[in-house]
Amino acid sequence: MTDRTGALLIHGLGGTQFDLGPLHKVLQRAGVETHAVTLPGHGTQPEDLVSVRAEDWLDTVVASYRELAPQYDTFHVLGMCMGSLLALALCERVQHSKGKLVTLAPPIFIDGWSTPWYRGLRHLVYWIPGLPARMKVEEDEPFGIKNSTVRAIVKAKFARGDNFHYRWVPLACVRQVDRLRRQVQANAHKITCPTLVVHAREDELTSLKSAEFLRGTLTDVRVVVLENSYHMICVDNDREQVINSVLEFFGYPPAPARRMRGA
Repeated sequence: MTDRTGALLIHGLGGTQFDLGPLHKVLQRAGVETHAVTLPGHGTQPEDLVSVRAEDWLDTVVASYRELAPQYDTFHVLGMCMGSLLALALCERVQHSKGKLVTLAPPIFIDGWSTPWYRGLRHLVYWIPGLPARMKVEEDEPFGIKNSTVRAIVKAKFARGDNFHYRWVPLACVRQVDRLRRQVQANAHKITCPTLVVHAREDELTSLKSAEFLRGTLTDVRVVVLENSYHMICVDNDREQVINSVLEFFGYPPAPARRMRGA
């Protein structure tokens, strides 16, 4: 009887499974049964994020894990951006040992080259009554994408109003991401499962300091640094390297090479 392998894939803030590019299909072709989770406040409208707390996101992924993991001989956890923070927090919470952990562009620190010098002032704004719920943090150029063709496609999707990613998120929601970041910083040392960190050198949201933090904190970790992408690494220039890094880490052969649109 063949062992069953599954994986829980967790999207990023304001996002959908689009954040993960072709990873679901690629892993399925390799024989992994993938499971998506839609985080609270997502898949509807940005206003629905105002009242969501970090605990709501984490409780959702923990519940999914506890339902799914017992069904498999091997079960992996993979997250993109905020989803990688949740994947880290999840693996610490449940002491994941049934498979491996993949963190893609984990924003342990929000300190990338496009973040403004006054980014730290948001912590003061959090305490002004009512303001974090009303302030909008807009998605703007370069949309986390270095590849000009893919960036143009994403820009057109936003212009059409496609429901693949929120055009903005409330500042109140960013506060919850900050709470989640602090939790991961405090507890990551308790994670013992083999972990892969994939991070772009030019990530505009979160610098390589995040990858280096995980390299220095986790007990069993491999770091892959990408040289030709921004933050959205699953859909940018290095997406084939991302895919094959994940496949190799999970013990599968590389995916067939495909012509990269706009590369």
